[in-house]
Amino acid sequence: MKRLFLPVDSPYPVNPSHLARAEVATLEHKFDRIMREYGPALSRLATSYEPVPSRREDLLQEIAVAIWQALEHFRGECSERTFVYRIAHNRGLSYAWHRRRVEEPLDEFEAAHDPADPRPHPEEQTAQQHRKKRLLEAIQSLPVGHRQIIMLLLEDLSHSEIAEVLGISENNVGVRLNRARKALKLALGVAS
Repeated sequence: MKRLFLPVDSPYPVNPSHLARAEVATLEHKFDRIMREYGPALSRLATSYEPVPSRREDLLQEIAVAIWQALEHFRGECSERTFVYRIAHNRGLSYAWHRRRVEEPLDEFEAAHDPADPRPHPEEQTAQQHRKKRLLEAIQSLPVGHRQIIMLLLEDLSHSEIAEVLGISENNVGVRLNRARKALKLALGVAS
């Protein structure tokens, strides 16, 4: 995954003046670790909001900036994972609400970083890419609420973590997830 950087001429405070140099260094180290650890998942999450690679990179930059800005205020009241996904979720929603939906074909789909067989048969590889593309297109056709809950589930978040990220109850997660699965099946043309 491409490393995300804060732009040099960014309007966001890269070195907050109210923090000591050691605190800034600690935050920078923590930010780098978070981006290494969660970067691929954030990229997949951004893909659910934006299929166009150049605009997806812009969204990823926005998510990185939002994480950096919130990092000094993280008090550990939830898991770091939930904290990161909550920020990404909010930034993604904001992006989706402010961006006019443009219907464009998917030019590229990033392949998984961990294939089961490093050299699958070309026919199987093509079929696998087709299935992934079809799934991604189906997810992207869903309403934002359904899209988000499916992506969080695919990132292996528990119901309680999803509830924290979305700011809803675990029971509500179950209800929304059930509805999202039904909508996804419809989008994929799978009989219930």
